[in-house]
Amino acid sequence: MAKDSALLIGILVPCCWATMADAEYMAYKDPKHPINHRIKDLLGRMTLEEKIGQMVQIDRSVASAEVMKKYYIGVFGFFGAGSVLSGGGSVPAKKASPETWVDMVNDFQMSSLSTRLGIPMIYGIDAVHGHGNVYNATLFPHNVGLGATRDPELVKKIGAATALEVRATGIPYIFAPCVAVCRDPRWGLCYESYSEDPKVVQAMTEIIPGLQGDLPANFRKGVPYVAGKQKVAACATHYVGDGGTIKGINENNTVTSKHEPLSIYMPGYSSSIIKGVATVMVSYSSWNGIKMHANRDMITGFLKNTLHFRGFVISEWEGLDRITSPPHVNYTHSILAGVNAGIDMIMVPYKYEEFIDGLTFLVKNNYIPISRIDDAVKRILLVKFTMGLFENPLADYSMTKYLGSREHRELAREAVRKSLVLLKNGKSANEPLIPLPKKASKILVAGSHANNIGNQCGGWTIEWQGQSGNTTSGTTILEAIKNTVDPKTEVVFNENPDASYVKSNKFSYAIVMVGEPPYSETFGDSLNLTLPDSASTAITNVCASVKCVVVLITGRPVVIQQYVAQIDALVAAWLPGTEGQGVADVLFGDYGFTGKLPRTWFKTVDQLPMNVGDKHYDPLYPFGYGLTTEPIKNN
Repeated sequence: MAKDSALLIGILVPCCWATMADAEYMAYKDPKHPINHRIKDLLGRMTLEEKIGQMVQIDRSVASAEVMKKYYIGVFGFFGAGSVLSGGGSVPAKKASPETWVDMVNDFQMSSLSTRLGIPMIYGIDAVHGHGNVYNATLFPHNVGLGATRDPELVKKIGAATALEVRATGIPYIFAPCVAVCRDPRWGLCYESYSEDPKVVQAMTEIIPGLQGDLPANFRKGVPYVAGKQKVAACATHYVGDGGTIKGINENNTVTSKHEPLSIYMPGYSSSIIKGVATVMVSYSSWNGIKMHANRDMITGFLKNTLHFRGFVISEWEGLDRITSPPHVNYTHSILAGVNAGIDMIMVPYKYEEFIDGLTFLVKNNYIPISRIDDAVKRILLVKFTMGLFENPLADYSMTKYLGSREHRELAREAVRKSLVLLKNGKSANEPLIPLPKKASKILVAGSHANNIGNQCGGWTIEWQGQSGNTTSGTTILEAIKNTVDPKTEVVFNENPDASYVKSNKFSYAIVMVGEPPYSETFGDSLNLTLPDSASTAITNVCASVKCVVVLITGRPVVIQQYVAQIDALVAAWLPGTEGQGVADVLFGDYGFTGKLPRTWFKTVDQLPMNVGDKHYDPLYPFGYGLTTEPIKNN
């Protein structure tokens, strides 16, 4: 039925346009014209209501078929929404197939195409480590792990794979990559940052041509670029300084000197813009006391005028509400401040009527000039025309094969291998424990993160905050170990063994996998950065009685100094994603350790913030540290 409806629309929409064209030729529908000419023609036909509609992005949960029908003569039926999104965990059905996603996106698109001007909407979704909202997608290491690889070409391949998996579900736009420079690991989104070093972050913007396609020769700087139906429009987030807030508190204030933003926080954005990034998302945080969503100097002045960014600027989720404290206390002021600051598309995502009414009032009463509205709409239309949405507004099932494909899972496994950082290997350099022998009589695997896909993937996995348990398909690290060791080796899993159990079982060695529970944003803010009590118990009980490797599954450095002496080998595995086999590949010597710390590993939280180059730099493990091992044959 879905294929039939898509086919019918594919026939009817051009027919309707052709009928209208008999009465009046519409240049904006003619792909033979230059994009700028098409934008000018379309903008000249639009009413104020239609322009404001383009500036609105609503969540799929309020853009249901019932709501779309209800407002058919109202805002979204007649004028058309600019964009629809899936917030974290906002899905058409639990464990929805890619075909179900395609059908949903097409239903929304068909509503947009039925409006007076037939302007297609753009559907957006978070895909910060692969297509995380979607069941059975390939999930790559979070950005902090990719920063440890120091491999921009690998990250570009990950971008290309992510684009294919997102397009497999009919979606053409993602809110990634995050190019924040996390300067304090207490921040709950630190794992979305590639590094504390702006040069590493800048290098990793190579993910953008992976997502969007390589720019043609002599392409104009700052202009968005998306190379066809197998690529997606990207979004550089979160502009600017979100990783430098006081004490790492999410949405807090970033205090900087005059030159600091240029040297630390801006390189990722300047590189993203040079590489043709389509959109930029504004941060919740403040910049020297000024909310970024209201910061005209930084959005219009610097981003648009100095860096010559020509794509559109999008708000955070209910970002305008948070301009005031408490949020939404004076929404008219928030609309005025945010739109005049230079935000082009507003992620409402629920109370769209209030926003539309407020913005319409402000324009009609000359508080916001129509030139500001026209600038926003031109930018939104530029991205839509560049993406080819006017020529190919509807998705089909031809790309569903890419979701969770074997090739992408092998790529993710490679990324896991290269992201692992070996912090300690043996009680002394002369007695390395890694590579671990595959042939052993009996080995113990312990810890809360050994057999838990949700824990090893972290936040932005199926749900906004992520979730413990086997929430999606993949390979746990325990499964990977069993796949790797000699068939005669007995692998015993005990998540929380007591000391007497460990002593009495004569294990050859043990692997303890512990870490942080899944989290995202403010829920991940931590002023102490300690491991859960269960992790401390597992490390102490196991490592006191048997040679042990501790594998840390965390989104950032955590407090571990008190454990290091009793641990034989220590590995930072970050948040590796669905392909846990990559961890076993390196632990057992099929591949060597090559990862380097993308962040300084502190001794105590009292040292924070502490970053490489600081005057009083006294880390447990410095930025760039990482022991190496050689792969071994016939282990």
